[in-house]
Amino acid sequence: MTEPGKRIADEFYIHLSAVETIQDATTRQAISRAVQGLPPQPSHVPNVAKINVVTGRLSLLSYPDFFDSPFPVLAATWVFPPGAAAPAWHRIYTDSLNPPILHRKELLVSSSHPQRERWANITKTAESLGLFDDVTTIGFRLNWDRLIQSRGYSLVGNEFLPIGNDVSTGSEQSRQDFDGPIQRHLTALSRSSLSAPVQMLVRHGLLRPGMTFFDYGCGRGSDVSALSSDGVAASGWDPHYRPEATIAPADAVNLGFVVNVIEDPAERIDAVTKAFGLAQIVMSIGVMLYGGDLPGKPYRDGFLTSRNTFQKYFSQSELKDYIEQALQRDVFMVGPGVAFVFADTEAEQCFCAGRYRRKNVALRLLATRAPRPVRAKAIREAEAREPRRPQRSSEERYLAAARPLLDELWAITLDLGRRPEADEVTNLAAINADLDGLPKALRLIAHHYDHTLLEAAAAARADDVRLLMATQQFAKRPAYRHLEQRLQRDIKAFFGDYKSAHAAGLQLLLDAADPQKILAACRLAATQGLGWLDAEHSLQLHISLVERLPALLRAYVTCGLIIWDALSDVQLVKIHIASGKLTLMEFEAFDEDPLPRLHRRIKVIVRKLDCDVFEYGSQAYPKPLLYRKSRYLNEDHPGYAEQLAFDEALERSGVLDDSEFGPAAETLTRLLDAKRLAIEGMRLGRSTSIPDLDTRCGASLTYRTLIQCGETRHRLGIANLPLNPATYNALHDLATLILDPVIEYFGAIRLTYGFSSAELTRNIQRGIAPKLDQHASCERGPRGAFVCERGGAACDFVVEDEDMREVAEWIIANLPFDRLYFYGADRPIHVSYAPEPARLSYRMVSSSGGRMMPRPFET
Repeated sequence: MTEPGKRIADEFYIHLSAVETIQDATTRQAISRAVQGLPPQPSHVPNVAKINVVTGRLSLLSYPDFFDSPFPVLAATWVFPPGAAAPAWHRIYTDSLNPPILHRKELLVSSSHPQRERWANITKTAESLGLFDDVTTIGFRLNWDRLIQSRGYSLVGNEFLPIGNDVSTGSEQSRQDFDGPIQRHLTALSRSSLSAPVQMLVRHGLLRPGMTFFDYGCGRGSDVSALSSDGVAASGWDPHYRPEATIAPADAVNLGFVVNVIEDPAERIDAVTKAFGLAQIVMSIGVMLYGGDLPGKPYRDGFLTSRNTFQKYFSQSELKDYIEQALQRDVFMVGPGVAFVFADTEAEQCFCAGRYRRKNVALRLLATRAPRPVRAKAIREAEAREPRRPQRSSEERYLAAARPLLDELWAITLDLGRRPEADEVTNLAAINADLDGLPKALRLIAHHYDHTLLEAAAAARADDVRLLMATQQFAKRPAYRHLEQRLQRDIKAFFGDYKSAHAAGLQLLLDAADPQKILAACRLAATQGLGWLDAEHSLQLHISLVERLPALLRAYVTCGLIIWDALSDVQLVKIHIASGKLTLMEFEAFDEDPLPRLHRRIKVIVRKLDCDVFEYGSQAYPKPLLYRKSRYLNEDHPGYAEQLAFDEALERSGVLDDSEFGPAAETLTRLLDAKRLAIEGMRLGRSTSIPDLDTRCGASLTYRTLIQCGETRHRLGIANLPLNPATYNALHDLATLILDPVIEYFGAIRLTYGFSSAELTRNIQRGIAPKLDQHASCERGPRGAFVCERGGAACDFVVEDEDMREVAEWIIANLPFDRLYFYGADRPIHVSYAPEPARLSYRMVSSSGGRMMPRPFET
């Protein structure tokens, strides 16, 4: 009978109901001790234990829908370091848009569990659809759902249904699909062909269909063409490509990559002022930033390129100062080399307030607190049940017809965190026509929608206002009548009056100076998956998560950014809990590289209003790699699953130690080479290179030792070189997983037969079976097929002055061998390793005809 439990790499999972079936008493006691070590009345009840069989780290996991869902969603986890009686780390996933899920749950319960067979059938169906062909990213709900959809199916209850025959659950609004990063789909404009400054205008809602746009220095006019096709009244002028075009005012004006190509400083200023004079709402400016290698030769305050063009490069701070001096206006840096300047005061206030408002509050609330889907089988049974359900009342029919409009209104209400005014309702005309006006629609919402969601939204929006009021403590406070209308309404709804709102903002700043309150807020953030809490010294997180932090931490970060206003270049933020410092980190290719390189670190000393800047990239200070990047992200982040899989693979490889920083790039390459590993894109895979024969293969041998051994090879002097890099990988596995442990336990070995090339095989007269014995490893024949389909690698060896039967028995009891053949107490044994070890052992006996025949090896 198979013992319950599921093994994934070094992690062993088991349902708590089956813990008593674990044979290892130490593991049972560790799980029991962890359960007893939970805080009293935890927010979630654990029902699964996960233990790392190598390190002993133990986690308790809570899957509330373990018995109801075919692939349960993780709600909470508690992590216990080896031997610890209390959890060192706690995480809640209830607000996650892409929480981890559990597969093959039938393996976690005892074989006698009444539902195990049914769950196993669901797993078999998933296997038949190819859903487990690549398990790298399927451990998260969104990734899993998209994979199922890509196969032409949807998961409804416990069944995979073809998409064409999908069953509606009747609650579409409450189950809005979330697709990747929240901001990705907020605009109707196509951004794929737009320049960076114009993309920023679109992203911040400053350029929409129906608005006017003018591109001052438009070049060939690609931005103008793209915007025109999306409903924007766009035009442009360029002194070379469109010199006759009309220069006209517009809502949004772009001065994109013009300033940096003008060699005359006076003309440069003239271009900035003329372009801004056309802006009725906002102007965007884009320039080239300093890079690693500056092309061309110095000329005035810039460079002349090989094509005799001029380039003036800026830093972020230099660009901000330059525009502010030219226009005497506040400048907002919104991206690397991209700035906004506002001509309209109300639009500027709206933009400023928007910077402190969390994105998509309604979408997150609706997506993370949606009801469970109705099972397909239950729907069919309900439809077939007799007698038919009684007809709905007129009120029910009215509500069903009104639901689409009410759902839209409810989403608007949640996004505001309060009852909307008429001018804030986008579907007001339809509500007036079909629902007899906004007041009645709001009454219907009050009676038929979950107002705990509105309370959560109100708390979030109140925090946004508190944060904005806190930032106003550092500047002249604008009069209430000059505030944008939405902000005025927010202040009245959440605080009653302007004075109370400002008092709340001031208190937020005072609280941000209290290390104990900062520590409590950091603990809360880490519990919600917003950053990595490092031994209660600091919280480190991706910049995209800052807006989701508790208001206290958002205020702390905001205080630091008053000193360093170049956040658009920053990817990671580190909050120092006790010292009143904030570290901002800028990396190269942060999203594209699993190990991005740090090129700038800014340590802001908030209490002294000062900062230190550290640049990396010199010989003395090379650019360090960022290890364990997934720690600082959230499972909602694009590419998180791939990054987590990479980090876990690198951790399992053994090249990392417990230090915070990890090895330098050159050292990492050397360590990976020694393990026949290589980084390819976002994956850690096997090496595709061919090493020098004298390179170490494991701890005790070299590749030459395993390749150039054996009597026939020595007698004939055959080179006997593998041609396939996979063979070197297999030899490395054989050495590290089988031979090194044998050498460590018994002492030196003598190899009598190792790798066998096609040439060597042809010269061995008898007694070999190249299609079975794995001595050819991963080599291929002339037609491209593997010589031995078993793969892996094999060798024959003897330990001098040892009974080889004892050696064979020890290998069988302790090592993950594939096949072992025992020939006698004083003769070499044959042993192999393969990625999926069969653990088959035989003793070879002589038949009456003189042939050696395998028989089961009995220990």
